[in-house]
Amino acid sequence: MTPEPTPAVNDVLRRVQGEFLEMPGLRLTEPQARRLWNLDRDVCESLLRMLVDANFLFQTRDGAFMRIEYQVEKAGLRSRDTFAAA
Repeated sequence: MTPEPTPAVNDVLRRVQGEFLEMPGLRLTEPQARRLWNLDRDVCESLLRMLVDANFLFQTRDGAFMRIEYQVEKAGLRSRDTFAAA
């Protein structure tokens, strides 16, 4: 069970989510994410794991992290949001 994030962690989570939303197809390894957001290893691993557990990100076979909606779009499928808007 993942502990409740603190306000500071929530700010970083929002920032990370915003980056993935603003840049469709963004694909980062954990070391790249650490450098981009200036996070230490433990914090970065925890944040990425939280976003995977929340079904916002998925981890590729080679260890990179990408937004789940991008995986659906790339496969030629429409996301739930697209169906709701149609």
